[in-house]
Amino acid sequence: MKLEEKTYSPKTLESKWQEIWEANDLYKFDEEDKTKENYYSLVMFPYPSGNLHMGHMRVYTISDVISRYMRMQGKNVLNPMGFDAFGLPAENAAIERNVHPGEWTEKNIAHMRDEQLKRMGTSYDWDREVVSCREDYYKWTQYIFLKFYEKGLAYQKEAPVNWCPECNSVLANEQVEDGMCWRHTNTPVEKRMMRQWFLKITDYAEELLNDLDKLEHWPENVKTMQRNWIGKSFGATVSFPIDKSSLAMPDALSKEAVDIYTTRPDTIMGVTYMVLAPEHSLVKELTTPDREEAVAAYIKETSLKTEIERTAEGRKKTGCYLGSSVINPFTGEKVPVWIADYALVDYGTGAVMAVPAHDQRDWEFAKEFELPIKQVISPSNSSELDTEQERLSKEAIVEYGKLVNSDNEATGAKFNGLTTEEAKKEIVSWGEKQGFSKTKINYRLRDWLISRQRYWGTPIPLLEDGEGNFIPVEEKNLPVALPLDIDFAKEGTSVLRTNTDWNTVTSADDSKTFKRVTDTMDTFICSSWYFLRYCDPHNTELPFSKEKTFPVEQYVGGVEHAILHLLYARFFTKALRDCGMLNFDEPFTRLLSQGMVVKHSEKESKLVKMSKSKGNVVGTTEFFDKYGADAARLFILFAAPVTAEVEWTEDGAQGQFRFVNRIWRLYNQLVPEFKSSGLLKSYANGLKACLGAEFKFGKSIKELSEANQTILRSFHASLKAITTDLNPPNFSFNTAIARMTEFINAMYKYIIDKTQYSEEDQEVLSHVLSNFVIVLAPFVPHLAEELWHDLFDLKENDIENSVHKLSFPKFNNEFIERSTCNVVLQIKGKKVDVLELDKGLAKDELEKIALANEKMQKKIDGAEIRKVIVVPDKLVNVVV
Repeated sequence: MKLEEKTYSPKTLESKWQEIWEANDLYKFDEEDKTKENYYSLVMFPYPSGNLHMGHMRVYTISDVISRYMRMQGKNVLNPMGFDAFGLPAENAAIERNVHPGEWTEKNIAHMRDEQLKRMGTSYDWDREVVSCREDYYKWTQYIFLKFYEKGLAYQKEAPVNWCPECNSVLANEQVEDGMCWRHTNTPVEKRMMRQWFLKITDYAEELLNDLDKLEHWPENVKTMQRNWIGKSFGATVSFPIDKSSLAMPDALSKEAVDIYTTRPDTIMGVTYMVLAPEHSLVKELTTPDREEAVAAYIKETSLKTEIERTAEGRKKTGCYLGSSVINPFTGEKVPVWIADYALVDYGTGAVMAVPAHDQRDWEFAKEFELPIKQVISPSNSSELDTEQERLSKEAIVEYGKLVNSDNEATGAKFNGLTTEEAKKEIVSWGEKQGFSKTKINYRLRDWLISRQRYWGTPIPLLEDGEGNFIPVEEKNLPVALPLDIDFAKEGTSVLRTNTDWNTVTSADDSKTFKRVTDTMDTFICSSWYFLRYCDPHNTELPFSKEKTFPVEQYVGGVEHAILHLLYARFFTKALRDCGMLNFDEPFTRLLSQGMVVKHSEKESKLVKMSKSKGNVVGTTEFFDKYGADAARLFILFAAPVTAEVEWTEDGAQGQFRFVNRIWRLYNQLVPEFKSSGLLKSYANGLKACLGAEFKFGKSIKELSEANQTILRSFHASLKAITTDLNPPNFSFNTAIARMTEFINAMYKYIIDKTQYSEEDQEVLSHVLSNFVIVLAPFVPHLAEELWHDLFDLKENDIENSVHKLSFPKFNNEFIERSTCNVVLQIKGKKVDVLELDKGLAKDELEKIALANEKMQKKIDGAEIRKVIVVPDKLVNVVV
């Protein structure tokens, strides 16, 4: 059959349906519907920095297909969207463009929402939109902060911070990448001491670690990253008394001992020096007068280094002797005290017992400054100690083994001959009895530094009374709104700190004056609870109602947020639960981390992540105008498995546009013929009873023509495979689209020589064509809606009969499995013939058929039949 060409105009078609869906609230979540199971489908909300490109669109498409499919599975789907709208990019843009960051942000939000996300054909419930920079959101961020403050989870302390001189703000550890600011990749991060606000995430370290085992549907690599970041370790704290005889003013000491934390107490008899972090509180007290100038110079030098530089392996070790010493309580020996940049004040206690014989970093330091190296572990045996000493001249011995040189007559400590594991327990136990050691579990995780010295963020809702006391802002006075009249002219200063009209507050009776805290919160605070606000976005009494909130069933977002965001959101969920605001422990039941989109960059001369800076972005507007959102969705889903990297190619995108056109032409050729016969209309009247597995023909499938049997089996086999592909945890959208392509190819083969259609043909085609449109709906929503309305002559505003309100078809195994089978006929094990027979024939029936077969009779040729072996549906073997 020659197919009629009919133009497919995606821009017009897609715009039409987007307007109709929005006008009719097609995707509105019905929180009153208790007849369906709730299903919370969520994609990580974007930062409105400007235009999205096709690389960004992958995550939204993946999440949208899941949402649409689950809705067609009978779930009450909550699929919201919002914007993570505070942050430095907006503030920097405001400074550059001389506009208010709110104006710049709102303009970007409008463009991303109306010109990009909606044009993508996404099924968001926009009535639940959340924008973190608006007062109706950050009022509740402040409310949550005050709840944490009341519970002792929010506190202030002086601490070394990561300072980005270009941002003029503090960065969290997670925002420092290779020693550089995560936003300004060429700007080294400095260390400074400042009073900062923290959240006590460490209170939840053990629960955050243990509950990873509950997250059965999270990628293992993400859970591993979180385990490593939490960094649980088992060890001991040991107090090293300060040697007062080494100090000029011993009575001025604020502490009697230096505490260290170690995971290797088995090596404590080999301590030959101690290292303090340059920022340690005891450095000044332990510095002798003759060492003050050198120590001050070294501290200044260290302050210019990033944490990455300080802890990098293999670099030349630097340090400075303080002139004082401490006493190893296990040996009674004096140990010199140094400062070194490889010791960090916020890890352990900020002090390190140095065992250069058994720690490579300590060994390198000892070699650099000619400090003693004392072996106390032998990985082989005592007869080879000479060989090991030779090895120690080249490197540290880090293997476990047995203790040597670990008896001390003066203190009575005797550990020689113990294995490493035995010694760890015995040494800590001995130290506990003496009163200077204690078993301790330590975590790499540090409390979350949330202070930022910038304008465009959530103000911390506290007042200072001038005497070092903080007073929470009363709930009735929330939000503490950002002032609108601001001046960014003074670069490098906090506009909140210099805005006295805003930061000065007088009591109701004018008797007292207070100062507002002028720090704003880290923007990751906003994204740590936004998913809860989606559940109850119009609540004016609380951030959300406990009764209306429920965990996200399927979360989709990049693996780059494994720590930055996901760990914080888990912490918030547990802390809010303990504040009585939630009744569940984990925010995200399932996590899907999509692979990134890459494209060849002329600048880099290689494939790199699609990015403006690389000059390899593909804009959404021009692509949608030319090829349509449906083609873009198909390409993004088809090019690779969801967790794999996708290479964007123009040819690949055009290929999916051609595939959409093939579907369009097929339907526009066949549907008019069916409409003229009236069969489709009568079929539509009983449609709900005829879909998928429930559909029954008036006769057995094996009574249909061979062509109709083939196309029916092709569709249901495809439907079965696609259903498997769409169900979690598979989400194999690429193979699902491949099966759709196979089916369309089969359809073209079916109709290619057709000049007329029998009633049986039309009945079979009505079944497969209408069901296939429903299968298309999650993938190409605009095309599917258009074809569906055209199939059944529905009015455009008839959204009650929208294809997106239908159930996903169910495959029928009866239509997939062939009703016949090939039975091999043999004589004495040698094949004589193969017959296509009905499945399920009885043994005696198969025996009769075999013996009556003309080829078998010729071979038997009157010989005596001794035995007949029958394997149903497989073979008949005659022994003569």
